[in-house]
Amino acid sequence: MVDERIKKLEDNANLAKEKLGERKGCSYKEFMACKPPLYHGEVDPIVCQRWLSDLEGVFERTHCDTSDFVAYGTGQLRGQAKDWWDNKKKEMGSEEAKAMTWDEFKVPFLKHHSPKAVINRIKEEFIQLRQKGESIDKITGTFLDKLRFCDELVTIEEQKVYYYNMLSAEYREFMTPSKYETLTEIINVAREREIELKKQIERGERRTQVVNPSPTKKARVNDSSKKQEGKSSSPSCKVCGKGHKGECQFKDKSCPICGKTGHTAALCPGKVSVCYKCYQPGHKKSECPELSGKREDKSVHTEAPKAKARSFQLTAVEAKTEPDVVSGIFAINSIPAHVLFDTGANKSFISHGLIRHPSFVLTKLPMPLEVEIGDNKNFLVCDICRDCKISIDDEEYPIDLIPMSMGEFQVVVGMDWLSRHNAKVMCFRKEIKLTSPSGKSIIIRGEKEGKPVMCSMIKAYKLMKHGCRAFMIYANEPNKGSLKIEDVPVVREYADVFPEDLPGIPPEREIEFGIKLIPGVKPVAKAPYRLAPSELQELMSQIQDLLDKGFIRPSVSPWGAPVLFVKKKDGSMRMCNDYRELNKLTVKNRYPLPRIDDLFDQLQGAKWFSKIDLRSGYHQLRVKEEDIPKTAFRTRYAHYEFLVMSFGLTNAPAAFMDLMNRVCKSMLDKSVIVFIDDILIYSKDEAEHARHLYEVLETLRKEKLYAKFSKCAFWLREVQFLGHVINAKGVLVDP
Repeated sequence: MVDERIKKLEDNANLAKEKLGERKGCSYKEFMACKPPLYHGEVDPIVCQRWLSDLEGVFERTHCDTSDFVAYGTGQLRGQAKDWWDNKKKEMGSEEAKAMTWDEFKVPFLKHHSPKAVINRIKEEFIQLRQKGESIDKITGTFLDKLRFCDELVTIEEQKVYYYNMLSAEYREFMTPSKYETLTEIINVAREREIELKKQIERGERRTQVVNPSPTKKARVNDSSKKQEGKSSSPSCKVCGKGHKGECQFKDKSCPICGKTGHTAALCPGKVSVCYKCYQPGHKKSECPELSGKREDKSVHTEAPKAKARSFQLTAVEAKTEPDVVSGIFAINSIPAHVLFDTGANKSFISHGLIRHPSFVLTKLPMPLEVEIGDNKNFLVCDICRDCKISIDDEEYPIDLIPMSMGEFQVVVGMDWLSRHNAKVMCFRKEIKLTSPSGKSIIIRGEKEGKPVMCSMIKAYKLMKHGCRAFMIYANEPNKGSLKIEDVPVVREYADVFPEDLPGIPPEREIEFGIKLIPGVKPVAKAPYRLAPSELQELMSQIQDLLDKGFIRPSVSPWGAPVLFVKKKDGSMRMCNDYRELNKLTVKNRYPLPRIDDLFDQLQGAKWFSKIDLRSGYHQLRVKEEDIPKTAFRTRYAHYEFLVMSFGLTNAPAAFMDLMNRVCKSMLDKSVIVFIDDILIYSKDEAEHARHLYEVLETLRKEKLYAKFSKCAFWLREVQFLGHVINAKGVLVDP
């Protein structure tokens, strides 16, 4: 009785202290009364983070003192987790373990139970996450579990876009992400849509997604039996084998096989049957001993059907010389893809990289399919993407594609599609003839190995006189005999300034690119330009590269500029955005660009020169956060916006010139000339030039500005710069 009264008094005192805000800490008994969660050591970031979150919630509810967090928390470890903690305490020592704070404990705990490699895998799964028949609640739970590890990858605004892209087509067609302000709102809309779909199925307005071929087969059997019943009233004719009344019209006609009368070619006794299974004469495919042997085996065990796919080993160059394949760029679900038409494959396939696009919906095959490729390796596949669309000459054809790991080609069109459309393959011409659904005759011409065509000067002169245009091509080998960075004095010590590619988004600098608009203007968005298939392919590649580097991100901005391509000197394509409408509404930056002749006035007496060209210079300057939506551009695939300065913006040259002048301020007009992203270093002798090179490269390293080594030149006595030739004698115009 006395103990109970004492405990009651202590509880009352604790309650009073808690109300006054004086109470601190709790006993282990009070902590355990809240039933804290146990952790058994699963190496799973989702389970691990959830346990930490739940446990910290118990700490908060019980007003547990921070000094007890580690002792109470580690008391909930079981199994492998407890073994890990016991071993960790031995490494640290008992005194250090007791003094450890909760934040210090979480560092090794998360490193062991939530490794970075597993988190990276969760991020990849999050990007590739697609709804495949799951309920909205289930797929949303999976989405939210993985989302917590993608904070730096996905902004709050982008969460809606990722969730929308994850949903199946029957949900997406009734939703627009930009209409909803929060992720919760779009989730609730998806739930409402799910309820409506269930009601439609109950009312019979929509079929369920379960594929069951058996009813179709039964229906066909019933139809054929009805037809036979209708025809059974007439006896079978001995000449043509059909049931009809009266004299047979084929009675007096000669058989095209044997030349005799009294029967048709179908019933000719001299006809030699060829099996389409083993290609041997004397029997039909339905009577083939190989097929009957397989049927006997099937009663014992069911094997997966085989599909030949030797073309996975072909390269694009080999495809041009192979006689029985045709290749080219065609649109699959409106996405340009490198397609191979192969008579050696009896099924059609699609690469795993292309199938990630949301327009493709995977379903399960009725039974696994065994795929045999060229090197006698077999793979088992279980999925298929039905009713895809391949566009040929403005006509769309349905095609079923099986996901498969492939080489250079993204899609292989096999005999299942070619035979369905009665395609005729002309191997010598590398052409395929087929008839479109509208009755139009179409010829698919494949890529051929190019042969040089010679033209004499006399013939060329005559052609030019008749109005033909002539072009001159200057070819060189830039890599032949080129120096390596290790071979260049001074420069070899700054290899980090010349990376193969930009390491990522640039650091925050004193200057950021801003877009100041004329007051009162409204956002402008233009429709995407029509691009050639090769440009669409390049567009996909460059967008993916920019996303990987973090230079762009998905956008819901009301602004939108179309995309076009400009050829570089090396023949590659540069993606540019047509910001002309935005530029009209932008307040022009009056920062002066230097006159080229004024720059060259500083070169008197210089004998040694080096030239540095920054790598993708504009992409090394951030855009102000509030101006990022204005850089948005539109493609046929998605809407994106730049986090770094883009080509085509009216104030971009002046902004970058301002940055470079600030960076090179101490060296300007003494040893350095700067024009936007080109740097010229000049000196009177070798020793001075080495010192000047050190200064410039050290400055670039400090400012985290990166150059392209292949476009730089060092230790020159004569240099080409801004259309001029510069040497010890002076400045000349480049001829």
